Amino acid sequence: MAALLMDYLHAAGHRADWLADGRGVSAFVQARHPDLVLLDVMLPGRDGLQVCRDLRGFSDVPIIMLTARADEADRLAGLEGGADDYICKTPFSPREIVARVKAILRRSRRAQAGVASESKGLAALHIDAAAYRASFHGVALELTPVEFRLLRSLAAVPGQVLSREVLLNKLHDDRRDVTDRAVDAHIKNLRRKLEQAAPGCEPIRAVYGVGFRLEL
Repeated sequence: MAALLMDYLHAAGHRADWLADGRGVSAFVQARHPDLVLLDVMLPGRDGLQVCRDLRGFSDVPIIMLTARADEADRLAGLEGGADDYICKTPFSPREIVARVKAILRRSRRAQAGVASESKGLAALHIDAAAYRASFHGVALELTPVEFRLLRSLAAVPGQVLSREVLLNKLHDDRRDVTDRAVDAHIKNLRRKLEQAAPGCEPIRAVYGVGFRLEL
């Protein structure tokens, strides 16, 4: 399956490497700085969820989790662990995986090129979309690409409530099978990082039955 996926990625014009053991992933990412990581959950040596948490300890590289387990609890575990996307490989569709890779890389490259450039300073929050960087109370935030887009969407309309459906549409520009719970998982991670930067400060508020708003 991995060999087939490599063939599809190469045919689509991507450079790709294949690691067969989870224990070598962190060292490889630190040394090579890939643009994206496709991470199988069922890896020998160290499973994909553990590897994902390891990577989020030092890198904001986009991560797509691949797994044969399709139930919601497993998908949420991947998202809460720091994954940006989650694909069930039963049935296995290399074309879909390549399409997801292209979509995430396209968004990342647009931001780096400054196509979606903006720089917002809202009180203690500073967002630099061109560099994909954000800080809160002077502390740099280590955000995944999805968390960054989520924060930027909320910061664009401070005090205004955005529904989960609106946030899902802003986070992903391609059609996929996702649920409102995916937004909740990313909000949970984003809240934790903001509170670590400024203990006692909770700028993201939930409006029961409606969505979320940013209060600064």
